[in-house]
This record gives sequence, C-alpha cells and structure tokens, in this order.
Amino acid sequence: MEGIKLGNKKSKYPIIQGGMGVGVSMHNLAGNVSKEGGIGIISTADIGYKEKDFDNNPNEANIRAIGKEIKLAREIAGEDKILGVNIMVALKNYESITKECVKQGIDLIISGAGIPKDLPKYVIGTNTKIAPIVSSLRCCKLIVKHWMDKYNYIPDMIVIEGPKAGGHLGFKNDELVDNKVTLENITVEIVNYIKKIEEQTKKNIPIISAGGIWDKNDIEKFLKLGSTGVQMATRFVATDECDASIEFKNMYVNAKKEDIKIIKSPVGMPGRALNNSFIKNTELEKCKIDRCYGCIKTCDVSNTPYCITKALVNAVKGNMRDGLIFCGSNVDKVNKIVSVHELMQELTN
Repeated sequence: MEGIKLGNKKSKYPIIQGGMGVGVSMHNLAGNVSKEGGIGIISTADIGYKEKDFDNNPNEANIRAIGKEIKLAREIAGEDKILGVNIMVALKNYESITKECVKQGIDLIISGAGIPKDLPKYVIGTNTKIAPIVSSLRCCKLIVKHWMDKYNYIPDMIVIEGPKAGGHLGFKNDELVDNKVTLENITVEIVNYIKKIEEQTKKNIPIISAGGIWDKNDIEKFLKLGSTGVQMATRFVATDECDASIEFKNMYVNAKKEDIKIIKSPVGMPGRALNNSFIKNTELEKCKIDRCYGCIKTCDVSNTPYCITKALVNAVKGNMRDGLIFCGSNVDKVNKIVSVHELMQELTN
C-alpha cells in the first residue's frame, strides 16, 4: 500500500482517520494515528468543550483549544507526520476556526457539512492543504469549478463520503435506504473526472473514499477503483487512544445492527446514530434548552428538538442517557477495543 503525499510530506499508509466531534477525535487519537503511519484528523466542532469558560464563552474557548490540541498531537506524532483537522462549514465561527488552524500550521483541512466555497482564501500562500468533502460528482464539479474560477486554486485532495458514513450525511433520506447510490459508483465517476482535471492542471489530486470501509479488503477494493486512499472513522472509536469516554466506546462494542438509526439533525442534514434513549425521547418531546452555544448556522433554538452541542458533549463525557452517539453503518461489527497500533497493523498487513 502506497501512502498519501501532501506537499513535502507523505504518510506511510493510505488511511485517514475521520474527524469525529464533539471530542471523539482530539489530540490523542489523531496524534497516534499519524504516528502509526496514517493521517490523524482532529475534529474542531466545539473543540473547546473542556475549557473552563466554554459555557459562557464558547467561541473563545474553541479558538484557544485549537492551538492546544494541535500542539499536543504534534508532540505525539512528530513534525514529519501529516496532521489534519475537520471543520464543518455549518459552524457559525467557521472563518475564525479556519484561520486559527492555518495560523497553527496544520497540514490539512478537510471541510464538509456544507460547501466550502471560500476555503482557498484562507490558505493561499501557506503550507496548509485543503480538501472538500463531496457526496456526488455534481458537488465535486461545482466546488472544483468555483475554486478554479474565483481563486485559481485546485483542491489538494478530494474526500468522497458515501451513504454508509457516520454522522452528518450529504444525501436525502431515501438515498440512504434504497442502496441505489453507492460509494463505489460515486468514486468511479469522480476518479474519471479528476483525471481530466489533473491532465488539465498538471497537479496530482489524491482521492479519498469514505463511508462503510471496514477492513483491508475494502481498502484494496477502493484503491483498485482509483482512489488514493480511504477515510475511516468508526473503527478508530474502539481504540485505547480514542479521546471519547469508555462508556462511549462500549456503546460501539455492544451495538447491534438494529440499533443504527437515520435521524434528522439540528444541522439540517440527516445523520446516522445509535438509537438510544436520548433519540427516542427527543422524538416524543422537545428537550429544554437553557443555553445556546452559537455553534451551527442553521440551528433555530426556538424550533430545534434538542441542543446538538449539549447532546454530543454529554455522549463524549459518558452520559449515554442524554447523549447523541453518531456512528457508521458497520458499528455492529465492532466487538472489542484495541490499540491504534494493533488496528493499523490489522488494516495494512
């Protein structure tokens, strides 16, 4: 397996650990994935939830935490490894979060949950590379054309998230259940399109397939389809180094297929999560919201069924009764907690 080259750095393996928020993929998980030869990704969604002033000054807490988390991850991974962040376009403070990540010298920004139309303007003239998350050829073409026309910038990487991914999904509900849309088909379409862009611009653009990828066979399948690498998230939750609580990890270990549910998120997109008591209760009645963290552009506090920040923070801290637990479509296959080293060896040997 060939690694992924970005700028003057190259990973040992073609594996990116997906960004998972709130707090699931922070410095410990991301740093160790990069150390073991993959590309570790820190989630910036409410990254400052552990800061003492988070409840009263969430924006300041989040900005402050970015530098701390990147520094700690670098200490684990080493300066020669590729380290990235995931930034949701839907965040109200998207611009300030992005600028701070670039200021801190992050190698890679992966951006989705919306279309990152103006992401290039934050990185031009820096060493930070950028990758939009796309879920269709149409979306990919739109972003590539816009970036080229407005900024004369070619994506440094394309991340394709298929319908089997965890968390927020760029598909309609019916597309998530009828299996007519597949990651394999989207990958082939985008690989063929990006080949033309590479010929036109003389730039190498790694293509990363994500969503429902479980083992070495899956990785090799997408490499044969033309992908440069894969992004995996669910499998990295059940690791010793994952930053989530042991209660969160055990929910993955004990999950069954029938526990997986497509929900409507306050972000305005469908999402894949575990159908716990929290999900069941919010379907019956609206949760009381006593504080707004100003996290998502699309959230209307007066109408939203629950505060997504509070629900995700509860989960990562171990409060499973009041927590939202995002997951991928293969979460039922998770049966034990291993080290990142063990998992990377299993995926590559």
